Amino acid sequence: MTTILQDLEFRGLINQMTDEEGLQKLLNEESVSLYCGFDPTGDSLHIGHLLPVLMLKRFQVAGHKPIGVVGGATGMIGDPSGKKAERTLNTTETVQMYSERIRTQLLPFLSFDGENAAKVVNNFDWTGDLDVITFLRDIGKNFGLNYMLAKDSVASRLDAGISFTEFSYMILQSYDFLKLYQDHNCKLQIGGSDQWGNITAGMELIRKTEEDSKAFGLTVPLVTKADGSKFGKTEGGAVWLDPEKTTPYEFYQFWINTDDRDVVKYLKYFTFLSKEEILELEKQFNEAPEQRVAQKALAAEVTKLVHGEKALDQAIKITEALFSGSVKELTADEIKQGFKDVPSFALNEAEMGLVDLLVAAKISPSKRQAREDVQNGAVYVNGDRIQDVAKVLSKLDAIEEQFIIIRRGKKKYHLITLS
Repeated sequence: MTTILQDLEFRGLINQMTDEEGLQKLLNEESVSLYCGFDPTGDSLHIGHLLPVLMLKRFQVAGHKPIGVVGGATGMIGDPSGKKAERTLNTTETVQMYSERIRTQLLPFLSFDGENAAKVVNNFDWTGDLDVITFLRDIGKNFGLNYMLAKDSVASRLDAGISFTEFSYMILQSYDFLKLYQDHNCKLQIGGSDQWGNITAGMELIRKTEEDSKAFGLTVPLVTKADGSKFGKTEGGAVWLDPEKTTPYEFYQFWINTDDRDVVKYLKYFTFLSKEEILELEKQFNEAPEQRVAQKALAAEVTKLVHGEKALDQAIKITEALFSGSVKELTADEIKQGFKDVPSFALNEAEMGLVDLLVAAKISPSKRQAREDVQNGAVYVNGDRIQDVAKVLSKLDAIEEQFIIIRRGKKKYHLITLS
């Protein structure tokens, strides 16, 4: 039977690990509590967070007990790891709001029932009332200055400058590990590759304060793209897990457009497909890359995992409708998703001639050009070619009395919204 570490090894998900032999023995002997922290630096997690979230889920599927830690305290300090400059500090109210949103986003990925039920906690609960004297005497006393300066997260910032606030972040995160070790018997911390220094500092604090301590650390690799661009970024910005910020259709499109050079790696990283299924997809992809079977499988699996089966079905329906041009099959909600970023025009009149509308919406540059476009069959209304220059559009032509979709040429879509 494949162990959790063997599965992570196949997927390329282990960047660094402390005491592999000891950790493997522990995982074989007991249901281990492990945690990963998520600082509330925004009102939503993005797909850069997806890898550690899914790591918690992988361990739970393997029989272990995941703990998601929302950084209500550490989020007010700012992690210097991977940052070239000091973060702008958010207000307490903003951090609390972000914390609650992130907490609710973590819940659907984990199971909170059974013997290995997950937990989601907030580190503000044990840090918020900690007084400065206790912090300095009981916790800070365990951290040597030279030890902290040698950590990459601090050393990389010394030239640019680092405040005492961010310098203390490592101590706070270490305290999280200690508290979770004491209160929840949490023996493993996981995180991104930039968290290695913070994780090992927490292990050191546990070693110094707890007798016969057994604490371990594991990091996942930084997700990269073969073309050198930053993973999780598009022309429209970050790809968020919140469907209000990145619609399921946009989310699906991000994955389906994965570079051929990255797709097998992402199947291993972001799906729960078995080794045999991934190797079969890799074989099919290598034999006929133009069919994009690997990208379709990746997009379907991750969209379903994050947004559910219904949202996946909608995303596929929108994709197929845009490809075929049969947009009249779409609902108003699906149109909002699929045409979120296309040029739009608000039609405030009860009706308007098609030629006038083409000019008003800046689809055609002039009435003469608009007439030519219509007569030449270059204009489609809700997927139907219209060649009648006298055509008048009204609510009767709108999908659910809300939207008219006009296409000029093969791919130039415009969305007309009716008030």
